[in-house]
Amino acid sequence: MAYNTKGVFYLDTSIATSTSAGDGIATLDLSSYVQPIARGRTKGQGLAIYKVWWDIADAGSNDPVANSTTGAFRAGLISFSGLPSAAVGSASITNETIAADNDLMISGVDYAAPATTTADAEGLPYKDVWLEPSTEVPYIVVRDQVNLMISVATAMNNAANVNVRMECGILTLDSATLNQLLRTQTV
Repeated sequence: MAYNTKGVFYLDTSIATSTSAGDGIATLDLSSYVQPIARGRTKGQGLAIYKVWWDIADAGSNDPVANSTTGAFRAGLISFSGLPSAAVGSASITNETIAADNDLMISGVDYAAPATTTADAEGLPYKDVWLEPSTEVPYIVVRDQVNLMISVATAMNNAANVNVRMECGILTLDSATLNQLLRTQTV
C-alpha cells in the first residue's frame, strides 16, 4: 500500500446546495477502477483514496462564498450508499449517515456561511474537515460508486457549489483483504 506518485490520479465530483434545506446526493461511478472479484490468476483491485480536498464556492462563479451569504450544511464522501443522485431537497439520507462512525465514510466537512456563524476577522466562513484519509492509511473503495452526500440544515440564501477532489491510486488486493473490505463496505 505504499504511496507511489507514479500511480496517482485525480477524480472529482460536485453538488450544488440550491437555496432550500434538505438532503442531496451526487454519484460518481467507479466501475472502471475497481474489480471486487478475483478471477483465475487475476487478483481483485480497489481504488485507494489517499487525500481529499474540499472547495465551497458561489454557484456559477469562481468566487468564494460572499460574506452576506447565510446557510450551513454537512457533507460527506461515502463509499457505496446504494442511493441514486438527487438534488438538494429531493433525497432522504438516514440520520447519522454522514458521521465519523459510519464505516463507509471517506471524508467529511461541516460548513457555515459567514453570516450564519461567527466569522473570523476577515469574515471568512466556518469550514471544518472532520474526517479524511491519509497517504499512510488510504481508504480503499471496492464498490462501484462513491457518493457526495450533503445535508443542508440552514438553507443557503445564495446557492453554492460543493466540490471534492480525490487523490487516488489503484491497488491489487489479496483475497483476504478484498473479502474484508467487501464485508465492511456493505450497506
